[in-house]
Amino acid sequence: MDASNTEQIIDALLDTRKLRIEAYIEERMSRGMSAYELVEKLTSGLEMIGAGYRERYFDAELMVSGWNAKKALEILRPFLEQEGAAKAAGTTLGTVVIGTVKGDVHDIGKEVVEIMLASAGFRVVDLGIDVDKERFARAVSESKADVLALSALLTTTREYMAEVISHLRSQGLSVPIIVGGGAVTEDFARKIGADYYCKDAIDGVTKVKELLARAG
Repeated sequence: MDASNTEQIIDALLDTRKLRIEAYIEERMSRGMSAYELVEKLTSGLEMIGAGYRERYFDAELMVSGWNAKKALEILRPFLEQEGAAKAAGTTLGTVVIGTVKGDVHDIGKEVVEIMLASAGFRVVDLGIDVDKERFARAVSESKADVLALSALLTTTREYMAEVISHLRSQGLSVPIIVGGGAVTEDFARKIGADYYCKDAIDGVTKVKELLARAG
């Protein structure tokens, strides 16, 4: 992402009037940019804001960027559902519990995964944001989940993923766990004992499909 595009997306995400984000999306879709490409741009902007947390940006900026990301996703949802439906052929159905871990209030990446999984025919239990380990464990147990997906955008919150995994295992819940989000890398996923790492929404959906197809 070049400097000009970077500045534009950050300005749109930090607009307290919530007007620039809609104009940003409309202008780029008129140029032929896909909904998923736009989500990548938004995610990159959120990651840069998250990287500057406590140095350049603070709680107020995180909240505003979260509001604008949510508004963007509402606009893009119908287009994402169409894209997800186009990828649905041949999938094996199952139940996926998904949530953003405790301390993190960002959910655009998680919601894209949820939309694409639901469009592909999976049952998705979306726990939302700021989810603690006990709630994850309870949801997995109650829903008899086939997969648990954890998301974190901030490096300050990704360590909590390890606590979630440890807690689930201590409760005897052996559900496969997939982790992803801007703060997560494949090496980090391996370090905390996650079963799978997804680099983006499409990769996450692909891995869930493959996992449940093997299990079936």
